Amino acid sequence: MTWPGGTARLVLDAADSSLNEAERRFDTLPGPTWILVLKQTSARGRRGRVWHQPSGNFAGTYVTRVEGGAEKAALRSFTASLALHDAFVAVTGRAEPFALKWPNDVLINGGKVAGILLESIQRKGRMVGVGVGVGINLAEAPPVDMLPPEAVRPVSLFGETGVIVTPEDFLTPFAAAMAHYEVQLEDYGFAAIREAWLARAARIGEEIVARTGTSETRGIFETVDQNGHLVLKTASGRQSIAAADVYF
Repeated sequence: MTWPGGTARLVLDAADSSLNEAERRFDTLPGPTWILVLKQTSARGRRGRVWHQPSGNFAGTYVTRVEGGAEKAALRSFTASLALHDAFVAVTGRAEPFALKWPNDVLINGGKVAGILLESIQRKGRMVGVGVGVGINLAEAPPVDMLPPEAVRPVSLFGETGVIVTPEDFLTPFAAAMAHYEVQLEDYGFAAIREAWLARAARIGEEIVARTGTSETRGIFETVDQNGHLVLKTASGRQSIAAADVYF
């Protein structure tokens, strides 16, 4: 698999975080760019949680300009998770262990192997770009005691499959797949992305829990709607949820 044309690449030995680098460098980037950081000193996950990055794990950000506002930018969690799925299949030769967890995780054998964090890039109070931060447990999973007790168990690609791949080598199939899905999103909209994502989704038809900072919703995972929102069948009817943490 070759590097996609029109996408730039920057590999750094160390930085505080690839998302911070995307914000700092945004104005000088030639176009869509991958920033890979081999050692992060202040990595973060959703809701400000610390992201643990042992040596050999992947930490990178895809940064691009956006049109269409925050709702369209948020759909990058779907293009990125699909691209991750394709890259995992490419390096392992297997599809069956992998599944996608709404809104932004990838699972292998039911454990979390990768997470995605989107952050907007703003200039003069206007959103001009998005950074799609991606952390992947290629070599090693973080200690369980670093995570909330109800979190999906962390796993690594090596631990579950025995496949050894460096962050630099993984980036090429990942970037190629991301470029493919970005073209699909731009040219054809979210419908095809949605169908592809649902075909790989974890726990459809099963009961899950969606939590925000103030509420908890329990229901059957029915689908993802045309806006990328989670749709649950609950005791009080169908509910569409724009953002939440999901627990099984």
